[in-house]
Amino acid sequence: HCMQPLTGLPMVVRWQCCIRGPVPKLLISLLKQSSRNMSDLAAGKKAAAIQAVNDCVKNNQKLGIGSGSTIVYAVKRVAERVREEKLNIICVPTSFQARQLIIENGLVLSDLESHPELDLAIDGADEVDRSLNCIKGGGGCQTLEKIVAASAATFVVIGDCSKQSTYLGEKWQKGLPIEVLPFAYKPVKLKLDKMGGTADLRMAKQKAGPLVTDNGNLILDWKFNPQQDANWSDIAAKLSQIPGIVETGLFVNMASRVYFGYEDGSVKVLNK
Repeated sequence: HCMQPLTGLPMVVRWQCCIRGPVPKLLISLLKQSSRNMSDLAAGKKAAAIQAVNDCVKNNQKLGIGSGSTIVYAVKRVAERVREEKLNIICVPTSFQARQLIIENGLVLSDLESHPELDLAIDGADEVDRSLNCIKGGGGCQTLEKIVAASAATFVVIGDCSKQSTYLGEKWQKGLPIEVLPFAYKPVKLKLDKMGGTADLRMAKQKAGPLVTDNGNLILDWKFNPQQDANWSDIAAKLSQIPGIVETGLFVNMASRVYFGYEDGSVKVLNK
């Protein structure tokens, strides 16, 4: 097997280097299919982001910039329009990643202290149900994302078509992200377990120990029992009453419009 990761090579080539003997045809087929699926998702993300920016971003706006992979396309399109149309746009980030995107694309960076009221916030989501309720926080930024979204007159969600569900938990299986104070993670976990399902402390990928948010807190991923008739407003209220919870990735009645992009470049728009 490989002694060093071959990160600069295509996936199929890396597997060929790491497996002794010829690579089974089935494995190559699966890897190629996975690569195509990822490309299709990227095309959908890009289409949704571009149309949302084209439809919603106007001159002299104060704009909240979300986090995640889809928002990269949105920021690039905002930057293009600012250059081409000489727009005056002020951007407020929701994470370290969003801040870097704003700076790298030459946009005007600000914060909620200077601009506490925003005209528009654009962000991705992990799942969106038929009522436009969202689960967010797969990237661990849900607290600042929710603050920025709540500070905006209009909150728009963008994503590829795989994010659309009939009810929350139908497709997203990784749980509801809940940011907690490190001091309180254990009692909060026990309370979540008693509400049904299980709450797991999210572990970091490139370091030993748990993931730490931009705010210095931990994340519990609550794998709830999905129900088509769940009252998410009631659940959100119950969660907010648990001491130690900073914020949840449950965005109820916040999004006014959602853009779902497809691999062929078409976009479905749902309005509240």
